[in-house]
Amino acid sequence: MKTLIGGAVAAVLGLIGLSVWFGEFLQLLAGALPVMLLLGGGLALYLGFDELKDTWKKDDSTTDDSGADEDAEKYKKEIDELKKEIETLKSDK
Repeated sequence: MKTLIGGAVAAVLGLIGLSVWFGEFLQLLAGALPVMLLLGGGLALYLGFDELKDTWKKDDSTTDDSGADEDAEKYKKEIDELKKEIETLKSDK
């Protein structure tokens, strides 16, 4: 209940203050708007560039996958050869 009354009082005081100092409010808004646009545009540029870098990395990883498949096959063959060698060593004892 206290929050409701406090919120209503703050809204009424804000409305009165806005009507009394409307010219100053517009002047403050006129000064703050270019700064907000500048910061918002900078943030959008940063996020867009970061997303672009992610797509470049994704493209690079798809081209490297073919080499990874060849490496995987090579390692599988090597593992199979080592398993055969271990079996032969076990059977010799």
